Amino acid sequence: MTARSSLRRCRAPLGLAIALTGALTLSGCASNEATAAKTTPAASGTGGSGLNEPDVNGDGKVVIGVLSPGDINDHGYYESFVDSADAYAKEKGWKVIKRGSVPASDALSAARALCQQKVDMVALAASELKAAIPASEEPVCAKTAWYVPSSANIDQTPRIMLSSDNPNQSMLAAGYAAGLKMKAAGYTKAGFVTGIKADFSVLGAKAFLAGIREVVPKATLVSTYTGDFNDSAKAKEAIQAQISQGAKVIYPYLGGATDAAAQVANANGVLTLTPGTDRCESASPKFDISVIFSPGDYFRAALEDFAKDELKMGTPRVWQLGLDPFPTVKICKGEGDEDKQLTDFMKKIGSKEIDPEAEVKRLG
Repeated sequence: MTARSSLRRCRAPLGLAIALTGALTLSGCASNEATAAKTTPAASGTGGSGLNEPDVNGDGKVVIGVLSPGDINDHGYYESFVDSADAYAKEKGWKVIKRGSVPASDALSAARALCQQKVDMVALAASELKAAIPASEEPVCAKTAWYVPSSANIDQTPRIMLSSDNPNQSMLAAGYAAGLKMKAAGYTKAGFVTGIKADFSVLGAKAFLAGIREVVPKATLVSTYTGDFNDSAKAKEAIQAQISQGAKVIYPYLGGATDAAAQVANANGVLTLTPGTDRCESASPKFDISVIFSPGDYFRAALEDFAKDELKMGTPRVWQLGLDPFPTVKICKGEGDEDKQLTDFMKKIGSKEIDPEAEVKRLG
């Protein structure tokens, strides 16, 4: 599963193993709207900043440079980010230069080194490397676009694009999808197992319950905070305890412990969801609902915009559930009109007909 480092992003998993690097979030963190309010207006010109994307430097080839604070062979968060770049670059005939395990203290010099190799884009895999951003304003990087996962501690500047989302949206839709399955089976109790008890995890649980209650108004949710997103023993114990309490659908909002938790759910016939990636094809463990907000998916979508000269610097890119390809929620084996109901619900979130924050507040 995934890993996101530093738990300060206020969003949880793709696997919270090294948690939270990318998007803005729930209460207690800076909101997307707050970031937008601080945005420097994009300069006029192609790509929003005078850059001619994707061959920004005009040398006849497209090169993407990726800097990661973690191991790019970790089989998790960091590798998924690089894999997205590699896969899309291969399709387009582009080249990717990547460097993993970059210390924050080396971020600035590493970014300058990429620019000296004439990359057309510098992509940071996580906000821990924010110290690299000043290079975007330097002459050595004048002909580069920048992709930066957003965080509450990063300001928008004219030469970068901040990538963010609103976790309340995907958590509410995850609950709605779970509610559809619960209603069909006559279930009324769900579970939520996560790591540390913090604003993002508490509010994530509330959004999940709010979504369930859109379909099953009297549903209840038992939440367990194990204190560790990666401790499989604690996760399995928590899942088993919730099953003993009657939970029929359990969301393992975890990192490295996700699969171990899901295996316990599988063994007891309990429905379960993924924390960030599409694993509907997984057989061991099996997942019933994929809640998809993988940073690699966002990056690929950004590269698709980059290829079309539509990736604007100087402004945040806020990925909207129901409007953009990601984030999204997928029922692995939808029955009847479940898929349509879920799609319609997400579209209402995208059109702002449904306000996730308002739904969460109703729970108190």
